[in-house]
Amino acid sequence: MIESRLTHLAYAPEIAQAMLQRQQAGAMVAARQRIVEGAVGMVELALARLAAHDVVELDEERKAAMVSNLLVVLCGDRATQPVVNAGSLYH
Repeated sequence: MIESRLTHLAYAPEIAQAMLQRQQAGAMVAARQRIVEGAVGMVELALARLAAHDVVELDEERKAAMVSNLLVVLCGDRATQPVVNAGSLYH
């Protein structure tokens, strides 16, 4: 009986690169899903605490704006820049 074993397996560079890109994309999607889940939890907590402590009463439009702003800040991959609001959004 003749026996043989593979001791080294190599892919063509194009195949190896495509496999690596696919693996990285999967990891990035998983990381983003985790970030979004955490951000949604933080937004839920913020809304609940604001309501529980009577800090501010938000109508649905202002609540939606706050949720949107928080999700942008919490899910963004760049540092946030402060914005100074010199007037009211609602005239």
